[in-house]
Amino acid sequence: MPLAICCRQLVKSYEGKPPVEAVRGLNLEVPTGECFGLLGPNGAGKTTTMEILEGLLDATSAEQLEILGLRWGHDDDAIRNRIGISLQETRLSDRLTVLETVTLFRSFYQTGIPPEEAIRRVSLEEKSDARIEKLSGGQKQRLAIALAIVGDPELLFLDEPTTGLDPHSRRELWEIIRGFKATGRTVLVTTHYMDEAERLCDRVAVVDHGQVIALGSPVELISRLGGQHIVDFSLSENSRALTVDELQRLPSVQTVRQDNSNFSLSVEEPHVALPGLMNYLQGSGREFATLTTRHATLEDVFVTLTGRHLQEQEPAA
Repeated sequence: MPLAICCRQLVKSYEGKPPVEAVRGLNLEVPTGECFGLLGPNGAGKTTTMEILEGLLDATSAEQLEILGLRWGHDDDAIRNRIGISLQETRLSDRLTVLETVTLFRSFYQTGIPPEEAIRRVSLEEKSDARIEKLSGGQKQRLAIALAIVGDPELLFLDEPTTGLDPHSRRELWEIIRGFKATGRTVLVTTHYMDEAERLCDRVAVVDHGQVIALGSPVELISRLGGQHIVDFSLSENSRALTVDELQRLPSVQTVRQDNSNFSLSVEEPHVALPGLMNYLQGSGREFATLTTRHATLEDVFVTLTGRHLQEQEPAA
């Protein structure tokens, strides 16, 4: 299958003392028709990578950088007419209506779909004559998607499209993205919501410190933990300390993660691991303070790979 995106050894550096490397030799291939996710915390290099692929930033260097088989610097107009972009934040004229805004953006493309059709696809028909200043946050995000698809793009870039939205609005946008992909088009989405990636993406790349540290489908990445289930627990204040080595020897336990007084066990068989854990703690005179079980998620993958949670903030470059 032809590639919608291909970049090899992508680097973006900023001058300073010392220089800052936002992207450090990143490799990425996205086939046509795939919904591909770039995942990672703020500061990981996701948005910088996205803006280079969109043509908004110049790469410091790259062995190869192609969008739909074309190259920025040689085929700029052709690329712009075949892609759609939704940035993290879109500033629009508050006094224009939804229809006027979409009509304006449609005029930027050589070909595309009627503005009314773009509005229909994001379910904003009832707000067609409403001014931008009257829209809710979720409606503005749907409008941003309408602006990104009005040129009938082959490749859609979405940079954290659901940040700050309530659960209902997030799910509405998910359906819009699924509908776009169902037409055989390609989507590249950045997010730090792992549940979003699991629901939307065929494959994901976990990015940290400007590099891809894991790549695969959500199911594949989760399976690499060695267990599909997680046992989270903490001990009572009166219990003596517990070591990772003690837990690692328990039946069915694949990996152990400790975060201060909290423990997370990746296990293959909860019905085997739980009795083993409970018997061990009881036999050693320890007591639970909390105990829960759940399915493993991409968040667990990220924490296992980096030792950090996705929502932890990093200092700005």
